Formats: sequence, structure tokens, C-alpha cells
Amino acid sequence: MRSLHRPIIFCLLAVVLLGGGSVSAYDDGDWQYWNREGIEGNISRDLKAKMEVEFRFGDNCSELYHQYCELGLSYRCAGWLNLGLNYRQIYEKKGEVWKQENRPHINATFKWRWSNFKLEDRSRLEYRVREGKDDVFRYRNRLLLKLPLKWTDLNIQPYVADEIFLDFEKGELNRNRLYLGANGNIGRGLKAEAYYLWQTSKSKDHWDDHNMIGTKLKAAF
Repeated sequence: MRSLHRPIIFCLLAVVLLGGGSVSAYDDGDWQYWNREGIEGNISRDLKAKMEVEFRFGDNCSELYHQYCELGLSYRCAGWLNLGLNYRQIYEKKGEVWKQENRPHINATFKWRWSNFKLEDRSRLEYRVREGKDDVFRYRNRLLLKLPLKWTDLNIQPYVADEIFLDFEKGELNRNRLYLGANGNIGRGLKAEAYYLWQTSKSKDHWDDHNMIGTKLKAAF
């Protein structure tokens, strides 16, 4: 059974100029490129604020179809628990039409160690305010495993992760994402990440698979 899982200023300007959000449908097996950039800083010892933007290109990486800007706060309650409150504004393309989605979400991330492995289990509850559709809740859970390896002076560390999506409107698990990636430090306060993502999503009575190559760049202070 199939499993269920440049610069920042330029990116922000592009979000404003390109305007408009709903999903554009691409062929089963489509290859995509996702790029995310962000900035994160400490407000206090346990409280952090962040801002990030992401652009997604589908149709074999040839067409921009999804973009978002997100603001968030994260509070470290303990060494094993972080709580987050975020707001994401999304523009997504379907056909020739861009539509908007506003998506506040709350997150609880549990962290622990098993042998020399690091694990994170993030639960996310989203409230999706979608243009032209009913507002709905969605639950997501991502389990991430960091391998006990670090390569080169950049401290490159590989990881694997799996994420499931529960659609409350339909009452079913309808998406799964499997990640294989690595992250590291490329400078003082500058972190980079690259990954491969295999996504399978339920569409009516069948499942579609998409392949994503993703990059992330984050400045932390």
C-alpha cells in the first residue's frame, strides 16, 4: 500500500509583484524545484522570530506555480519541546489564475536522541483560508532523523524524514512526503540545505507522484 508523507529582498518583491494562489496540476512523475530563503533571530534566550519566502517551479522546473511568505515565532519550552505560532500567505496558480490562501498554523516539535541519532517529531495544525473554497483545518506530522555524521568543516549532516497530511474536510490521509537531504554551515550565521523530496498525493480515485529538488538558505543571528 502506498505510504501517506537573490537575496531575501528580491524574493519579497517578487511575491508582491507576481501577486495572486490554488494548485496547478502537473503530470504524474513531474520534476520540480523548490527554493526557500529566510532569516531568523533571537528575541530572548528561548524566543525566536523568523521570516521566510519560498518559490516552487513545476512542469519539469519550467513554471513558477507557488510562492509564499511566512512570519513566525518559536518558543523553547524545554530542551525536548519547541512551540511555534506562524502565519503564511500563499499565492498558488491553477491554470492561468493565481489565488490566495492565508494559513495560520501552530506547531509542537518534540526532540530526543536514540543512540547517536537525533530525532524530531513535529505536529502542525493549519487553518486554511482559501480563496474560492471553504475554510478547512489540516493536520501534518513530520518525523525527522538526523544521522550521526558530519562531513568537512561545513558540518554537513544528512537526514531522512517522512511527513503525512490529514485533510479534515475529507477525513483522510491524502498526502505523504519522503525527504532525503543534508544541511550544513556555509559561513558565520549562514546555513544551507539541499534535499530530494518524493511526494505522493491522492487525486480523486488515484495517486500522483512528484519529485522535488529543494534548496534552503537561512541567515541566523
